[in-house]
Amino acid sequence: MTLRNRFTLISSLSFGIVSIVTSAVIFFAYYDSTKIFYFEKLRNTALISAIYYLEKDELPKDRHAQIKKEYNHLIQNNRVAVYNQNNQVTFGHNLHDENIKASHLQAVRNNKGIQFMAGNQFYYGIFYPDNQGDFVVFVKSPNDSFQSQILRLSIIMLSVLIIGLLAIFFLSRYLSKIVYKPISNVVERINKVDYNNISTAITSTNTNDEIEDLIKSYNKLLSRISENVLLQQNFINYVSHEFKTPLAAISGNLEVFAQKDRTPEEYKEVAKESLENVYEIENILNNLLLMSGMTKLESSHKLMRVDELIWKIYEKLEPKAKEKHSTIKIQLQVTKPSLLEFPGNETLLYLALYNIVENAIKYSYNVPTILTLSENTNQLQIEVKDEGRGIPADDLVKISETFYRGKNVDNIKGSGIGLSLSKSIFDHHNIVMTIDSVVNKGTTVTLVFPLHS
Repeated sequence: MTLRNRFTLISSLSFGIVSIVTSAVIFFAYYDSTKIFYFEKLRNTALISAIYYLEKDELPKDRHAQIKKEYNHLIQNNRVAVYNQNNQVTFGHNLHDENIKASHLQAVRNNKGIQFMAGNQFYYGIFYPDNQGDFVVFVKSPNDSFQSQILRLSIIMLSVLIIGLLAIFFLSRYLSKIVYKPISNVVERINKVDYNNISTAITSTNTNDEIEDLIKSYNKLLSRISENVLLQQNFINYVSHEFKTPLAAISGNLEVFAQKDRTPEEYKEVAKESLENVYEIENILNNLLLMSGMTKLESSHKLMRVDELIWKIYEKLEPKAKEKHSTIKIQLQVTKPSLLEFPGNETLLYLALYNIVENAIKYSYNVPTILTLSENTNQLQIEVKDEGRGIPADDLVKISETFYRGKNVDNIKGSGIGLSLSKSIFDHHNIVMTIDSVVNKGTTVTLVFPLHS
């Protein structure tokens, strides 16, 4: 069922239920009020009948004549029955009425009055004590007029209900067309999207309503899907390119090495080069698995010492720095030891910081890499500064994207994963990373740790 049909059905059902309940309330209220009105008229008629028959000997002639005139105008004589104490009709001509039973007469004497409907008649009885005795006066009236009014009311209300249901049905159909037209437009735009370029966003309606939110959410989804597709394409290109170099080196060395007997030193040299290439492939795979979330790392955060992590990285990378005729300098400018304690995943933070420092060493030569731990508005701040080749401005905005490498890396080996991975880890720990760089002057990576209790 479409949304338009569902909206129409729900609107019609809602209106129908409300209308039926309202009609029922109105009908029964009118029914009761009309019955009360008819019985009040009969009560007045019964009282006038009692005065007319029983007070003739006590009223002045002119007063009784006036009552007689009114009595003849209100009721016919055959509709009245005045019963004595022996339940016999003494006045009136409504004799032997089967609907008036001895129980009704007794009820009138006990309750001073009674009203009921029987057959097609309204009945009203009153108890009237007189100097001639105690009497019961019963008056009846046909309910044809009452039934006619109720029937007309039923027809009118049923007609209004049917007309109202038809009106709300067609009105709902029309309104649903207007209400869901923006959704239809969005669906039409989505169907026209070029799936060869899914990053193309749908034009915003600028209506600041739910449709606008839907378009924004869809555009965000398209952007994420586009990024994932691009990531998969880059992944294939990267794997084919990065794996080809170490594998070619391994196979080439082994092919050359197998052509003739070698000395033990040559065996060791080839084995060393092959292991370095294998380790490079393993490192690439580990980084890829980590980026894809396939590895199982400890997810809980534990309190750790950031300075100890820095010294571990120093011990690991200082030999690489010496190969570049450089060194690593660590400057500790923190006066509050508590700032050096941070709740995080030590394995992930080690990897992220290692990548940052390794990049500083990799793209520098004969200049030191400076790591400064300082305080910034009661927050720990780490700066990794080098005086290397720097990053061009147009590369700087994309440098943290997965698989992206700057244009000036030349023949320096790299996967384009490290910085992207580091940023993801820092974001996970709410650590703000900023990169400032000037070509041929160097790069500074600043990390600001969040406040913690």
